[in-house]
Parts: sequence; structure tokens; C-alpha cells
Amino acid sequence: MGGFFKSSIGRKVAMALSAFFLMFFLIIHLAVNITSLFSETLFNDLSHFMGTNPLIQFALQPVLIFGVVFHFVMGFVLELKNKKANGISYAKNNGAANSSWMSRNMIYSGLVILAFIVLHFIDFWIPELNTKYVLGDMSGLHDGEFRYFHELVEKFHNPLRVAAYVVAFVLLALHLLHGFTSAFQSLGITASRKKFLKNFGLAYSIIIPLGFIIIALFHHLTHNH
Repeated sequence: MGGFFKSSIGRKVAMALSAFFLMFFLIIHLAVNITSLFSETLFNDLSHFMGTNPLIQFALQPVLIFGVVFHFVMGFVLELKNKKANGISYAKNNGAANSSWMSRNMIYSGLVILAFIVLHFIDFWIPELNTKYVLGDMSGLHDGEFRYFHELVEKFHNPLRVAAYVVAFVLLALHLLHGFTSAFQSLGITASRKKFLKNFGLAYSIIIPLGFIIIALFHHLTHNH
């Protein structure tokens, strides 16, 4: 296993697999959050289930955190290793994408996205842990009602926070546009499937970030009064 991570191919495959795992998580996260647009009750029920289910809390959540840390650490390692080896960054290895701005700046978009994830953890995850495991309140209730929807809406009152949210997801879209193709190349996907994967990657890279942006703007414009 140590030899696998020491090789350039091994590191790229590990990077690709962690990317696919995080992309799957984004789909689940969006599916839950988008219910807040049309049903406060459904969003509250799903949030409470996700926040109190032992399998999710004590098995899947630690794996998710590890996946996030691993992906970013591996990205920085790849960047440094490739620069040290031949002065060409990992982001530039994607042939046809060599001239794109995104392919030359994956490391910087990654840093911005990482900063956003840290902010997201501070906003939602850490207060949730404090409420459930420090204060010992697993009910999910505030004044007799589920608190999840109101906490979500409250986060989108501040226009600066909403603007940062939008910028982060625009950068995520650009990051995904390049990273999606690179991940499949790292796994040796055949050229015959390249067109389908390119179209699928384009759709994913636009739809998922756009969904999160729509949620933020909707709640800011609808409830900010």
C-alpha cells in the first residue's frame, strides 16, 4: 500500500477515487437541501434523520471527513511532487485542457473551496455537534418545533455570506469541469467513452453547484425581510 501511494499513478488514482466519493456526497447533500425550497417539513424530517441516525453519524460522517481531508492533502502532494519533478503542475497534465485557466489553477480553486468547507463546518457542523453531544440535546427541537429549516434560512440573511457562498460554488463548478475529466483519465477510461463522460461531467459540474446557488439565493430573497 505504501508503494502504491509513492507512485505517481497510485496517487492520481487515489485522488480520483476520493473525488468520486465527494461528488456522490454532493448529490446526497443537494437532494436533502433542495427540499427546503418546497417543503419545510420534509427538509426538517430529512435533516433530523441524517443528524441522528447512528450509521450516518458514526460510520459515514467520519468517512466523509476523512475523504475531504484526504482529497485536499493528496491534491497538494500531487502539485508539489509534479512541480518538483518537472516544473509541470498536476493541473496541467490534462492534454487538451492545458490552455484553460482552470487547469492551471486547480490548486488555488481548491484552496478557496477548502476555506469554504471550513466555514461551512463552523456554521453548521460544529454547532450541531455542540448541541447534540455537549449539551446532550438530540431532539432537534427549538420551542417545540424542528429547528433545522430556520437555522438554514438564518444563515442566508447576510448578503456577504450569500455572495461568498455563490463565489465558492462557481469555483467548485470550474474545479469540477477540469477535475471530472482528469479523474476518469487517471482511472484509464477508454477513449470510446470520452464524449459521454465529457457531457456527463459538464452536466454534473453545472447542475450540482447551480442547485446550491439557487437554494442560497432563494432563501436570501424570500426570507430576508
